[in-house]
Amino acid sequence: MDDEPGERRGDRLIARLLSARWLVRAPIGLFRIGLGPLFGQRLLMLEHLGRTSGQRRYVVLECIDRPDPGVVVVASGFGAAAQWYRNIAANGHAFIWIGRLARVPSVPRLLPAEENAERLERYAARHPGAWRRLSGAMKVAQGGTPDIPLVEFTLDLAG
Repeated sequence: MDDEPGERRGDRLIARLLSARWLVRAPIGLFRIGLGPLFGQRLLMLEHLGRTSGQRRYVVLECIDRPDPGVVVVASGFGAAAQWYRNIAANGHAFIWIGRLARVPSVPRLLPAEENAERLERYAARHPGAWRRLSGAMKVAQGGTPDIPLVEFTLDLAG
């Protein structure tokens, strides 16, 4: 069997799984009851406010970079159209759960294109297999070359 068609099927499967709302929302309950440390430093939960409703919203994301203990960087695999990304861009309200830290206030910064590309390259170098699978899945999900914007959150560890 040719590797390329297999990779495309795998990309389609991953994209489909990441689009399954029940599956991607499953870890939220674990974070909310204090089991966030099970995910280590690789996954985090983001609490944000709906841009029109003003209601609390939650999403679990992969931490793709941790330049220092008070900073986390996440990727919007579904691009700038992702609801959490649009909410952060609109109002900047955010709390982060990661490791043993729970509901830490944070200040988000949407990364400019050049810095975004540099950070994605570093992630791809550190995690080539994950990058290959996820970028392929995002290409399928977004219908072409994926737009993967990054957001850097500075945590208020004193708050």
